Amino acid sequence: MIEGQTILCFASGYDAPPTSKHHVMHILAERNTVLWVNYHASRAPSASASDFAHIARKLRQVFAGLKTPRPNLHVLTPMVIPLPASAWARRLNRAMLVHQIRKALRKIRTGPVQLWSFTPDIAYLLGRFGEEKVLYYCVDDHASFTGYDRRQVLRDEEELCRRADMVVTTSMALQEAKKAWNPNTILVTHGVDYEHFSRAVTEDLPCPPDIADIPHPRLGFFGLIRDWVDLDLLAEVAARRPEWHFVLIGDANSNVNLGKYSALANMHFLGRRPYKDLPAYCRQFDVGLIPFKVNDLTLSVNPIKLREYLAAGLPVISSPMPDVKLYEHLVAIADTADTFVNATDACLAEDNSRRQLRADAMAHETWPQKVDALCNKLTPRTPPAAPAVAIGLTSK
Repeated sequence: MIEGQTILCFASGYDAPPTSKHHVMHILAERNTVLWVNYHASRAPSASASDFAHIARKLRQVFAGLKTPRPNLHVLTPMVIPLPASAWARRLNRAMLVHQIRKALRKIRTGPVQLWSFTPDIAYLLGRFGEEKVLYYCVDDHASFTGYDRRQVLRDEEELCRRADMVVTTSMALQEAKKAWNPNTILVTHGVDYEHFSRAVTEDLPCPPDIADIPHPRLGFFGLIRDWVDLDLLAEVAARRPEWHFVLIGDANSNVNLGKYSALANMHFLGRRPYKDLPAYCRQFDVGLIPFKVNDLTLSVNPIKLREYLAAGLPVISSPMPDVKLYEHLVAIADTADTFVNATDACLAEDNSRRQLRADAMAHETWPQKVDALCNKLTPRTPPAAPAVAIGLTSK
């Protein structure tokens, strides 16, 4: 584990529900100082209500200044212009970002600077902060997100990869794609907050009030509800099996219209719920769902919720993504209504004793273990010195 460093982290949405970037930076902040830069210039905003709300929220964060939500971790939301394809906006952003970040670093810096980026488009800022190492942490095929300029993202990402000391990828497809740009590209799969989610198995957590009246069996999902979630598939299964209840936790953006799905009596959309409450929901679920559409974006995904569901002891039904298939001994794979119905029938017939077995399988995939392995790659440990050999003279 690295220590005594100042980690300059470029990532979006510190206020969003915890993802890999939160878990990694929280662990690094135990022995280092972290400056999290809420970077939000990767996509030009649309005229949607959700984007206007996002802009208003970001402006409030900008004017709030530097925040310290936990020891050694500071969050800066800088003023930037979200026009990634504009040359003049980039020049202006560079000047504004460098000024704002240097000012924050003067206040909180405690050691040498390392730059870690979870966003692919910050190469134009490299070399401005005296950073000793640059790490690109790639968790998604960013160029495949709706609303992003694919060619621009790929150009930016290639430049960052080529200039980084190390590229960390979280799926096999991402490692294969990025290693052509940087031979020091490694695979570090996502971890799990095991102690948190295994409470669903080991503790008698109370039933959250908002699902108490929803009958079993409950097929649960938590996460962002975006255009990569196959709601049509769930709706088809819900229509076939009206006695099954689909409980989806998470917010939806303007690209997803929940109206026709909410009209189904057995599809329940609860909105975002606190991370701390997710184990209680998991305890009440009968199955955990990863119903992603299979496309360029999701073929590169290694879903964090896979390990969270398993740590909570849940049987899991997932779309056929390559990194999920590695867990076929623990996960049922389904991509049609027929295979989904069959997989659910099998999951619901399981003995509850298997919950502990699934949780135990995740005990060695924790976030601290993943971060420690990553840091050892970034800063290899010095091998122990060879034992001294005494060479003596013998008389003849």
